[in-house]
Amino acid sequence: MNLNLCPRSFVLVLFTLITISSHAEEKKEHNFERWEKSISQFEKQDQEQGVKPGGILFVGSSSIRMWDLDKYFPDQPVINRGFGGSEIVDSTHFADRIIIKHEPELIFLYAGDNDLARKKTAEEVAADFKKFVAKIHKSLPKTRIVFIAIKPSLSRWKLADTIQKANQLIAAQCANNEQLEFADVWDPMLGKDGKPRPELFKSDGLHMEHAGYLVWKKAVQPYMNQK
Repeated sequence: MNLNLCPRSFVLVLFTLITISSHAEEKKEHNFERWEKSISQFEKQDQEQGVKPGGILFVGSSSIRMWDLDKYFPDQPVINRGFGGSEIVDSTHFADRIIIKHEPELIFLYAGDNDLARKKTAEEVAADFKKFVAKIHKSLPKTRIVFIAIKPSLSRWKLADTIQKANQLIAAQCANNEQLEFADVWDPMLGKDGKPRPELFKSDGLHMEHAGYLVWKKAVQPYMNQK
C-alpha cells in the first residue's frame, strides 16, 4: 500500500461525500412559502365568488395562469388556479386549498417545465405526478385528471430529450389508469423541421401567444366533451 496516497484519497472521498450531501439537501429544500400570496388570493376569490362543485379546474404553472379560460371556453364551468413558476409539487402541496374544495369533475394539470429547468430528472417529474394523482384521488376518487404534455419551447429546447422522456413516463401512467388522460401538445407545437414553431411563442420563447393556446384548446377540448 502506498501510504502517501491515503491522506489525499481520504480528502477526495470526504469532498465527494460533502458534495453529494449538499446536492441532496439542495434538492430536498423547496420554498412553498413563495406562493402564499397567490394561494391567499385564490382563497379570497373563493370567499367572494363562492365554490361551485362539478367544474373543470385548470392548475399548474404560468402557461395555465396566462390562459384566459373564459375566453377560450365560454360555455364551460372553468376555474383557473395557475400560479406562474410553480412545479408539480406545488400544486400537490396546495391541493386542499385551491383544488379539492372545488370538487371538480375534471382537472387539467400543466407543470413539469419549471421542474426540469431546475434540474429535476424525468423520473422525478413522473414520480411527482404520481403523488399529485394520489393526493387528488384520496379525496376525489371519481375526478378525472388530464396531464397536458410538457410543451416544447424555443427557450428550453436544450431540454427536449428530457422533456420527451418525462412525457413518455407520464403518458404510461395515464394509459394504466382509466381516471387519467394525457393530452399531447408536443407534436402539434413542432414545425416541419421538428423544432418548436416560433409563431406560437412570445418574445421570451417560453410563454405562448394566442396561436399557441389555440393548439392547446384543440388538444384539451375532447376531454371536456367526454361525459
